[in-house]
Amino acid sequence: MREIVLDTETTGLDPFAGHRIVEIACLEVFSHVPTGETFRRYINPERDMPEEAERIHGLSAEFLADKPLFSDVAQEFLDFIGEDQLVIHNAQFDLKFLNAELDTCGLPKIDMSRAIDTVAIARQRFPGAQVNLDALCRRFEIDNSSRTFHGALLDCELLADVYLELSGGRQPGFDLNAASSKQEKTVQSSAKRTLRPARAHSPSAEEIEAHTAMLKKLKEPLWRQ
Repeated sequence: MREIVLDTETTGLDPFAGHRIVEIACLEVFSHVPTGETFRRYINPERDMPEEAERIHGLSAEFLADKPLFSDVAQEFLDFIGEDQLVIHNAQFDLKFLNAELDTCGLPKIDMSRAIDTVAIARQRFPGAQVNLDALCRRFEIDNSSRTFHGALLDCELLADVYLELSGGRQPGFDLNAASSKQEKTVQSSAKRTLRPARAHSPSAEEIEAHTAMLKKLKEPLWRQ
């Protein structure tokens, strides 16, 4: 099952306010495992870079000045992702920008139904907890020490690990077996006989007589065979 982990970096929060994509990265995974195939492009946004955005991703207007326009890489990007499912952290944000750029190029938009939103999955699994990428890396003990800036390709690599954990971990198929084994142990445990404490005194003569009379009623007891 081929899926594409995808991330973008932008000049701001709203493409309809004139903000643009400045980096796009994709990472191919098969059955949740990265294959090593990637797509990454820096993009000239044809505008200035707000300071707050540069503090997040570290990309300056000077660095991006000689990079290709989105229209130059759009078809190559679409060819890489194909028709496969997209794994995105906060999918609505990235697809909003991508579709605005694609629309400007006269290319078909990406349907939201293609996206697996890891933010939504994490919120469902961990209600009330932080679900940003750094928080999820800490939760799953994924090393994100190299994430000094929000780089699209690095974030794809981290998200691929997070997505694997959200999907059940390195051996997701074992979850059902583990649950079944746990249930079996619970059933076995509940079937164990509770032992009574030892009597503090010997049986009386009446109890011995009653026990002997009961044994005489048994036909062919095992201890006499």
